[in-house]
Amino acid sequence: MFKNVILLVILFLLSCSYLYSQNKINVTGTVIDSIQNTPIDYCSVSLIDQQTGKIVDGVISNTKGIFSLVANKPGVYRLKADFIAYHSYIKDSILIGKADVNIGTLLLQPSVINMNEVTITGTKSTVENQIDKMVYNPGNDLTAQGGVAIDILKKVPMVSVDINGNVELMGSSNVRFLINGKPSSIFGASITDALQSIPASQIKSIDVITSPGAKYDATGTGGIINIVLKENNIQGVNGNVNLSAGTRFENGSFTLNTRKGNFGIGVFLNGNMQLNTTSKNTSIRQSYSAAKDTINQLSQQGESPYTRNGYRSGINLNWSITKKDELTASLNYNHFENHGTGITNQDQQLLLPTTGNVLSDLITVRTSDSRMSENSTDWSLSYKKTFNKKDQELDILYTSSFGNNLNNASQITNNQTGNILSSGLRSNNPGKDHESEISVDYTQPVIKGFTIETGGKVILQDITNSVLTDTLLTNGDYARNNGQSNSFNYKRSIYAAYLSTSFALFHDFLIGKAGLRYERTNTTADFAGTSIPGYNTFAPSFTVQHKLNETQSIKLAYSYRIERPDYGDLNPFFNISDPHNISTGNPLVRPEIGHNYELGYNKSFEKGGNIYVAGYYRHNTDDMQSFTTYYNVLNVNGTDYTDVALTSRTNIGTQTTVGANIFGSVPLTNELNLRSNIQLGERTNTNPGLASVSGFSYRANLNVSYQLPRDLAFEVFANYNSSQKNISSTRPAFFFYNLAIRKQFMNKKASIGITAANPFGMYITQKSATYGSNFYQTNIRQFPFQSFGITLNYKFGKLEFKKDVKDDNSIPQEPEI
Repeated sequence: MFKNVILLVILFLLSCSYLYSQNKINVTGTVIDSIQNTPIDYCSVSLIDQQTGKIVDGVISNTKGIFSLVANKPGVYRLKADFIAYHSYIKDSILIGKADVNIGTLLLQPSVINMNEVTITGTKSTVENQIDKMVYNPGNDLTAQGGVAIDILKKVPMVSVDINGNVELMGSSNVRFLINGKPSSIFGASITDALQSIPASQIKSIDVITSPGAKYDATGTGGIINIVLKENNIQGVNGNVNLSAGTRFENGSFTLNTRKGNFGIGVFLNGNMQLNTTSKNTSIRQSYSAAKDTINQLSQQGESPYTRNGYRSGINLNWSITKKDELTASLNYNHFENHGTGITNQDQQLLLPTTGNVLSDLITVRTSDSRMSENSTDWSLSYKKTFNKKDQELDILYTSSFGNNLNNASQITNNQTGNILSSGLRSNNPGKDHESEISVDYTQPVIKGFTIETGGKVILQDITNSVLTDTLLTNGDYARNNGQSNSFNYKRSIYAAYLSTSFALFHDFLIGKAGLRYERTNTTADFAGTSIPGYNTFAPSFTVQHKLNETQSIKLAYSYRIERPDYGDLNPFFNISDPHNISTGNPLVRPEIGHNYELGYNKSFEKGGNIYVAGYYRHNTDDMQSFTTYYNVLNVNGTDYTDVALTSRTNIGTQTTVGANIFGSVPLTNELNLRSNIQLGERTNTNPGLASVSGFSYRANLNVSYQLPRDLAFEVFANYNSSQKNISSTRPAFFFYNLAIRKQFMNKKASIGITAANPFGMYITQKSATYGSNFYQTNIRQFPFQSFGITLNYKFGKLEFKKDVKDDNSIPQEPEI
């Protein structure tokens, strides 16, 4: 019933869009060079209401100099045409009735400009609120200079990042990550490690899409985060070098771009390293027997040194075959690895609940070692075809990703009391991931204010994984543990098609997008005794926006989303790196379904300020979460483990989140700017077999930037995340702050910066809890967050601008190098 209502709403919007678009009045003409008598393409032409001075419509002329504008109603209008190296053309008192009007020829006179050396400066708004997404531009982000993608995401509206680098979007961790609008195998093994391998200096912008349209994959109940890397379409040779060194992190990146005529090539190389970081961990767990006549108390205290490093390299090619045909290819290689060790002191006691007397006491020391490495290759080939009709477009894209990962782990538990022998395991876990996608998208403008988009996609994923486990013998040798050694093959194919439209209703009173996406999912896996059925997904979506005036707008959005379990969720093999805290996947877990609603208000100000307030409602069924169960004795394929908390993925029932997000950017003066984001919400988990669990949480941050004289800038950023109660655990709260200063010189081609994170405190202390019907565990973690660093950046190269270079803007843009 619910889906039928959504489909009826979409059909109604489509029908209204077509009918009301018939009332538009078309205003056409041609822009010509007055000296050479040749058409001027990509000229900016605006239609202005002469009485109010407001811009009614604006377009870019095509390759023949032709433009087509739309007037909402009869009246008196002004026409203005602008293009670099030409004087502005203005024509007043144009009387427009109910019939279409042809203005005729607009003769633009060239102006005398020396184009040999052109210095172009401009500042993008840090946050752009578009109808279907929010765009964060980190160009002037000082505290993230020399950092990585994780550091930028901490500042993005509606996004939260915890101390471990786990990302949530509007309170949901089920986020779909893309790079330049395409998937990447770099996210396959570890999203956190992948985000720490992308340098901040190579990121142009980050798109936050909370209610994706039908053109996007339905994957990700939380939404989509698209990381847009810098590219350069400016004629000439240019590049960028960025180096940073610090007490915790070291980064370096190099880019080189060249473009001559209709062909461009770019290469990049970057590397990063997290220096040795040692966390301190303490936990106490009390569990009860079935009769509650005894208490098992496990105390663990230890330290965990950790390091990571990685590098990325790639090449990008762009060939504008004609002004209407463009071919783009890219090849990227990614590598990252981490290494963690640990020594944990353990005390396992059996107590009487009435007296507290100790019935038994086992003291052990566990040493552990883990290594993970990921090597992935991504390549893509895309073709873009445009037509004489504005916005008519055909896009064909093929992408392929190959990933190889390796996980090695070992642990030995030495007993400090009695004559009990030591125990231990070691495991070798190699895996491969291959994913291929081919998509075709077509955009067809029907009439002014009504555009249809359609397309299809095929996704093929093939994963192989094996686990070889050895058990420590009494003589110190290892023997193969066949009960914990396994391998599996996992294949998933998704076949998708969609139909969507962009529309304007009631003389632009409402503008929006609506569509429907269909996806068929087939999955096979050779888990013993497991069959995963195929299923169909119909995912409707719509976004409607109303402009209250030129500076204010409101929008309403809905999207149907799905979170498919990946091979890590389904993998039934056990991770026993800590024999008292074991984790595993669940082959029977089902896809999670999400219904996302958002109501937003946006207000922009003349001096560049912006406020966005959004209320959201999210309802998930078959919600996938990690759930912890306590066992006095757990048998894993023939081996008994005592005093065990087993964590696995499961469908808990439903999860409902009601919340709000408030973002504001306020330039108090020309030098001082304040930016803040506040997110708060109530999350309720309901499981038929358990009591409902509700928890309120909030996140708030503040960014203060100040532009000093002589190209010197200063910035402070602070962030607080509250604790969050979940179905079987409580997420810890945390607070951090960053300071940064930057000096630009050599005509802003070079800069030096100094950064500091938590400069007045070595550790961030986090307290959390895990609980169930027969146990309660408290955890205290001290994470060393303090760091100091220095960053050097240099831009080089020759820049040229020519009129025949295709650009979506009427003026040349600052190169992204």
